Amino acid sequence: MRCHVGCAMWTHTSWQGRFLAHPLPPHERLQHYASWCNAVEGNTTFYATPAKSTVASWARQTDTDFRFVIKMPKIITHERRLTDVDEVLHAFLEAIEPLGPRAHALWIQLPGSFTPADVPTLARFLRQLTRFHRYAVEVRHPAFFNDPRAARLLEGALATAAAEWIPFDTTVFFQSPPQSDAERDAWTKKPRVPLRSLALTDRPIIRYLGRDASARTIEGWQRWIDIVVEWLREGRSPTVFIHTPDNADAPQLARRFHDNVRVRLPELDALPQPIPTGPPTLF
Repeated sequence: MRCHVGCAMWTHTSWQGRFLAHPLPPHERLQHYASWCNAVEGNTTFYATPAKSTVASWARQTDTDFRFVIKMPKIITHERRLTDVDEVLHAFLEAIEPLGPRAHALWIQLPGSFTPADVPTLARFLRQLTRFHRYAVEVRHPAFFNDPRAARLLEGALATAAAEWIPFDTTVFFQSPPQSDAERDAWTKKPRVPLRSLALTDRPIIRYLGRDASARTIEGWQRWIDIVVEWLREGRSPTVFIHTPDNADAPQLARRFHDNVRVRLPELDALPQPIPTGPPTLF
């Protein structure tokens, strides 16, 4: 029984010397991150399709059961809005081929301007995709969360490709005004939508945004502990990404979430032991 947990990135300035050894060459940082977490969001692919050699390096630094949830490039999802994308889609799929089974899901994050009226476009796009990969879709327009008919319409389109609906839970974050520069920045950028916790497949994916105060983040994820435990008991295999506005303690928090689940389900497989951040000492 496995629960995968991770962060929005595998390297962060504030992690150096704390969670990742420092100094550490860039081509070794993912390996060290993967000793803390067994999943990661592939956000960099949103901005540009990486070189195949770069992706091969990612594969070399991770075990085959490590999970990448890889975001499709914005030229596909935001600029061309899922139409006339055959060439760029082929280039993207070719680039990520070295990940093999590590490419847990290809993440189709759609802009807030993507409305229920656009669902037929998504359905056509999903139908043309290869079944070699799993797919997961994130929407941000309020109608998908407030209008049951819109939700059913989207769920029907996702079902054609056995795709998952990724919720981005920001409800805890928006419960009270921001208290730091990072929180104020996130306040203007993160989507403010109602909570959604329904899994459509046996591979649900959660994105959870807490606060910079770890205690607030932990308090807010308690309902997700209940949901994840139930999913695991049902035989599902969830992936949970823990975010905070500054992400300073994200790897530690992701492990804490996994520990909380394992208290309820002791049979859950343990996470790997983190690689030490410095040489061993005598004391």
